[in-house]
Amino acid sequence: MIKQKYLLILTISLLVITLFSACTIDNPHSGIQKQNDSLATVFKKSLKENILAVWYPLMVDTIDGGYYSNATYDWQLTENQQKMLVTQARLMWTASEAAIFLDDSAYIPYAKHGFRFLTEKIWDSRYGGFYNIVAKDGSNITSSYGTNKMAYGNAFAIYGFTSLYNLTGDTIALQWAKKTFSWLEEHSHDSRYGGYIDPMNRQGQWMSGTDANLVKPDEEHPVWKDYNSSIHLLEAFTALYKAWPDPLVRERLEEMLTLVRDTFVNPKGYLNLYFTTDWQLVSHRNMSEAAIREQSYTDHISIGHDVETAFLLLEASHALGREHDTTTLRIARKMDDHALANGFDKQYGGFYNEGYYFSGSDTITILSKNSQWWIQAEGLHSMLMMDQLFPEETKYRQAFLKTWRYIDRYLIDHHYGGWFIDGLNYDPEVVKANKASIWKGNYHNARALMKCVEMLQGGKVTK
Repeated sequence: MIKQKYLLILTISLLVITLFSACTIDNPHSGIQKQNDSLATVFKKSLKENILAVWYPLMVDTIDGGYYSNATYDWQLTENQQKMLVTQARLMWTASEAAIFLDDSAYIPYAKHGFRFLTEKIWDSRYGGFYNIVAKDGSNITSSYGTNKMAYGNAFAIYGFTSLYNLTGDTIALQWAKKTFSWLEEHSHDSRYGGYIDPMNRQGQWMSGTDANLVKPDEEHPVWKDYNSSIHLLEAFTALYKAWPDPLVRERLEEMLTLVRDTFVNPKGYLNLYFTTDWQLVSHRNMSEAAIREQSYTDHISIGHDVETAFLLLEASHALGREHDTTTLRIARKMDDHALANGFDKQYGGFYNEGYYFSGSDTITILSKNSQWWIQAEGLHSMLMMDQLFPEETKYRQAFLKTWRYIDRYLIDHHYGGWFIDGLNYDPEVVKANKASIWKGNYHNARALMKCVEMLQGGKVTK
């Protein structure tokens, strides 16, 4: 298999990455090649043993198709196994990427297994688009927004299909990616103001948060454009355009890159979360601190999404062939710098969950220190990326090493395998929490480790 699909356009010299230990943090420039190779070996071993081996084949549902959603702390399958599009598509993506990255055909059947469930069970054969959630056997449900369609989930379907196509060369997988893109173009895209609407009903009509049975957004702004679906549409279109350089896909990729970079990213260097259809910012800054905290879901600084978006912006710029896109590089770096300066746990390492600039303050107040697994995975990858782009700035390497130390000590379950959903230092009881759920798969941490191994072994990064 060709692993070069991961490697991006800028060739840089193999940089000094210090081996994780106290002595190497003090002396970060010793044993360059050996230390890089050692870290790459550790990451690759962790990827195979603590992520892939516990998810596949255990979570492959050979009875009803697709993947199981829920497993206990010791990887026992639970009774509730509703299947959400996002999780199913991500598990297909990870299996495809693992097969490519490891050059291991054992993962191909797992990826194809997920493909069949998506196309045969979750796709709405009458109105098109993928349902949000289905029952274990793929039948429709009305709970959990089951009959709704989400741009967010459909974006991950594109992402997974494209990866499967890259793995197998099967044009049917690519046709499904195209089909999903076309459905989003017809129903989710805002031809007047640009961008995409996330929640839709079964027919693909835009819905307010209230109509879609979502707690937020509220009735005052019934149809909003959100950061989370937007950055993952950007991600999906990046992958699709590299596999299928269609003019309309390029146009939408350029559109989303510009919107995320120039509209969603606040001048301070973090993502604004919600906008009205005509791009008026939804903000609670004029409310009391208590009200802001109560409604923080729709207005906060999401540190994990910031470090993730820094990578996604650069990846999109590369896919468009912008070899000297200093604007996107500057903003991506600003996002990582903001997260590192304001949301990094200097005591334990790793990144916090949520923060906020309360009125009259230039200092972030951390609303949640909950060090969720996906945040640390994205932070690990993003800090190493910046270290390779800017090797003279030792802060990125130090943050990378400290984040890995946090992951290894507080997130990886070295007994049962997998990652805890939250860090043990803040929530010791998490040892008994489910290792898998519809919102906890293996996409973030698997991708982070694969990307880190590539960079440590002399791969290319986006600039």
